[in-house]
Amino acid sequence: MGQQREPRRAQAHDGELGEAVARAQEGDEAAFAVAYRLVQPGLLGYLRGIVGDDAEDVASDAWLEIARDLGRFKGDGAGFRGWTATIARHRALDHLRRQRVRPRSAGLEQDVLDLAGPHSTHDQALEALSTERALELVRSLPPDQAEAVLLRVVVGLDGPAAARVLGKRPGAVRTAAHRGLKRLAAVLGGPGVTNEDPRTLGESK
Repeated sequence: MGQQREPRRAQAHDGELGEAVARAQEGDEAAFAVAYRLVQPGLLGYLRGIVGDDAEDVASDAWLEIARDLGRFKGDGAGFRGWTATIARHRALDHLRRQRVRPRSAGLEQDVLDLAGPHSTHDQALEALSTERALELVRSLPPDQAEAVLLRVVVGLDGPAAARVLGKRPGAVRTAAHRGLKRLAAVLGGPGVTNEDPRTLGESK
């Protein structure tokens, strides 16, 4: 079931994105604009979850690097999404180091994470993550969970791609995303969350 709930909004455009990137690498500025339009919303949401109000500035820095190094990229639309997320993450971490700001960690008790119920953790979180309030809640998660959720749900990466961005094993990222989504579902007031197997969360189709 986890595979059927794969974030689809970003992935639905990956074919178009791959074509746009290929044309942009040949010098087509309009195609680069298409790639930007397809990637920027998810990238900006991801950065908002890491650096808050400075997301647009960090995104601008990231896009400068993306444009500069575009000729070096090799891959399809999904690969480009992961590549841009990696660049954005590096710029965000640089920004945090400069600002000497640490992502906040949540104070939720462990027993909140273990609530059981008939509703899907992933679906509950997906429905709410488009709001600014939800992004603030994501920022309150432990950093590993916040990034895993942002990459999976906001950027639209599958489990292995998110793991590559974070430089971690896919299993660790799936577990972090699973725990983060359970926290969010509880905080967002859902009537309950499932004990969905984290091994299925974040798998590609």
